[in-house]
Amino acid sequence: MKEYTIQIKNLSFSYTKKNKVLNQININVPKGAIYGFLGPNGAGKSTTMQLLTGILPNEENNIAVFGKNLQSQFPKIFSKLGALVESPSLYLHLSGEDNLRCVTKLKEISEEKIPEALELVGLSASGKQKVKSYSLGMKQRLAIAMTLLGDPELLLLDEPVNGLDPTGMTEIRKLLIKLNKEKGITIFISSHLLDEIEKMCTHIGIIHKGEMQFEGTIKELSDKAGKCNIQVQTSNLEKHIEFLQKKYPTISMIDDNTFTLSLTDKEEIPVFSKFMIENKLDLYELKISDGLENWFLSLTN
Repeated sequence: MKEYTIQIKNLSFSYTKKNKVLNQININVPKGAIYGFLGPNGAGKSTTMQLLTGILPNEENNIAVFGKNLQSQFPKIFSKLGALVESPSLYLHLSGEDNLRCVTKLKEISEEKIPEALELVGLSASGKQKVKSYSLGMKQRLAIAMTLLGDPELLLLDEPVNGLDPTGMTEIRKLLIKLNKEKGITIFISSHLLDEIEKMCTHIGIIHKGEMQFEGTIKELSDKAGKCNIQVQTSNLEKHIEFLQKKYPTISMIDDNTFTLSLTDKEEIPVFSKFMIENKLDLYELKISDGLENWFLSLTN
């Protein structure tokens, strides 16, 4: 039987009687997963994160973490749970080590854990520097180091790569994958950056207007979305476009030499390639353009 680190059943939440932010949502995060929680702005992601961390009270008692009711585990649960919700709160005039030292005192954790946390996030050489000299990516890694103090089994991260440049995003992504694989930490990430989620997550949940639209693996989402979209580069497309569209009506031109095409599934790609070759049409490049962004847009209209 599959073990779940987080289970939410039929959760609804309203700030006012007329404003229902969450409507009967169900979330199941398997133990050891990297779970991407996706949705456009205003979908209910931040509210869900605040309910999971106890910032907002859950009067329905239908959130379970580690197999037990969440509300019944406060505050002891924070010894097994690390959370980074919204922007990290850092003391810029203190060093990275001193920022972590503040957390060890709050959590009553040995200061001996500080070097290990800094090493995990790649900040060992910068630990004695003042945080005001850190780049945005370094600050984000320091914030994640704070969540790692105490060897948590679960990390809750709200937009962990928001505002970072591509290098910073890559560093955080590699770090989270490393923590998941080497430490076995279950990670729940709220984000709107679809490309990053697709690169790191094993499972995803999509929320839109307070309701869950999908939950499962990326492969399962791909199967649900159905069609396979490809992008093709050829030559003299304007000359051949009518001929191509007679056989494949879904062809759409991007520019003079590039078009997109929607196929039933990936098994049709060799058939299409053979059609191009047999009709002496140049085939310079063919790539699948399916991805989380396309699936996400189709589910959220």
